[in-house]
Amino acid sequence: MSFKLILSAFIVFNVITLPAQDVSLYEQFNGRYDYVAIGNTLNSEENGPDTNCSILSTSSATLNLQPQQNIIAAYLYWAGSGVGDFDIEINDIPITAERTFSDTLDNERVFFAAFADVTEIIQDQGNTTYTISELDLTTVINPYCPTGTNFGGWAIAIVFQDENLPLNQLNVYDGLQSVPTNLNITLDNLNVLDNEGAKIGFIAWEGDNDLAVNEQLTINGNTISNPPLNPANNAFNGTNSFTGQSNLYNMDIDVYNIQNNINIGDTSATISLTSGQDFVMINNIITVLNSQLPDATINIDDFYLECDSRIVELNYTVNNFNSTDPLPVNTPIAFYANTTLVGQSFTVNTIPVNESESGTIELFIPESEGDTFYLLVVVDDDGMANGQVNETNEVNNDTSVFIELLIIPEIIQLPNVIA
Repeated sequence: MSFKLILSAFIVFNVITLPAQDVSLYEQFNGRYDYVAIGNTLNSEENGPDTNCSILSTSSATLNLQPQQNIIAAYLYWAGSGVGDFDIEINDIPITAERTFSDTLDNERVFFAAFADVTEIIQDQGNTTYTISELDLTTVINPYCPTGTNFGGWAIAIVFQDENLPLNQLNVYDGLQSVPTNLNITLDNLNVLDNEGAKIGFIAWEGDNDLAVNEQLTINGNTISNPPLNPANNAFNGTNSFTGQSNLYNMDIDVYNIQNNINIGDTSATISLTSGQDFVMINNIITVLNSQLPDATINIDDFYLECDSRIVELNYTVNNFNSTDPLPVNTPIAFYANTTLVGQSFTVNTIPVNESESGTIELFIPESEGDTFYLLVVVDDDGMANGQVNETNEVNNDTSVFIELLIIPEIIQLPNVIA
C-alpha cells in the first residue's frame, strides 16, 4: 500500500522518444489471460559481412486464435537499423508510432524501435494474415552491412481471455535494452498458487544464429532452454517458438515454459538475460504466472456539506478490479484532510474479483486544516500508512478531492457611532 501527498499536473505528447529505455512494466492483466505473438523479419537472410546488403519493406504473419479466445489487447512493435521509420501500415491501415525508443552500439551505428496499440484493428480483423508495409530501410542499411548489424522486423503481442484458463497474472514489459549488458527483472507482489502453464516470452532484435557465446535466459538462477529450437547457450538465434520457425533472421519471438522454475508459494521471481558476444536488443518481455491476489482501489462517489459546519459526509466505493483473488473483509480505509488523519473505516464484506462495495462516512475536519483542503482517501491503510493486504498492485490505493467548507464568516458588530 502506498499513496502520494503531492499532486502534480502533466502533459502527454503523441510521440515520446526514450533513448535506450530500460525494460520496465508497461501493463498488467489479472484474470483468465494468456498471450500469443506473431511477426516477421525484413531480412531475407541472416546479416553478416559476406551476405547480400538488401532488406524488404514488407512482410506478413498469420494470427490463428481459437474461437473461445477473446482479444483483450494487441501491441505492435517494429525495429531496425537507423534513426527510425515511425509511419508504417498494417493491412493498408496507416500506423504512427505512439512511443519510440533508440539504442546505440557506437557513434556510427544507431538503432530504433517503435510501439503502437493496435487492439481495435486486431479485434476487428481477427484471425487473418497481417502484412506490415511502408517500413522502408533500404536507404539506411548500407553502413551497417559490413559489420552485420543491418536488420528490420516487426511483431504483435496479443493478450487474450479464455474462460478455460486459470486465474493468471500477465505482465507486459517493454523498452529497448541491449545485452551483453546483463538485463535483470524482478517480479514482486506474487502469490504463486500453481506453477502449471507458467511461461516467459520476449521479442528481441539483431540476434545471430552463428554467434552463440553465453546467450542465456535464466529464471531464479536456472538456465531456461527450448531445444532444439533454442539451445541453452543460444537464446537469440532468429526463431519463433510459437510457430517453430527458424528463419526469423535477426529477430526472435520466443516463449519458454518455466513451470519447473517457479514454485508454489513464491512471492517473487528474478529473470536474467545475457549475451557474451552478440549485440542483442530486448524490446518486450511477457510473463504469465498463476498468481492470485486482490487489488484494492477506491473511488470518491460524492460528498455533502452543510452551511457553517465542519462535517463532510462522504460516499465512496472500494473496488477489487484487475485482480485474481477476493479482497478480504475488514480491509482498512483511512481518510486524511491534507496529511491529518480524520477518520477510519473498514470493508464490511469480502469483495469478489471484479466486484465493489460502497460505504458512507461522516468526517469532522479540525480547524487546523483550514476551510479548504484536499481530502485523501486510502484503502488498505491502517491510519499509519501501513498496508494489511498483499495486492497485485501496491501503488493504486488512493484518491483525493479538493473541498471548500461552507463556513459563514464571523460578523463583527460595529459600535454605535455618534455624529
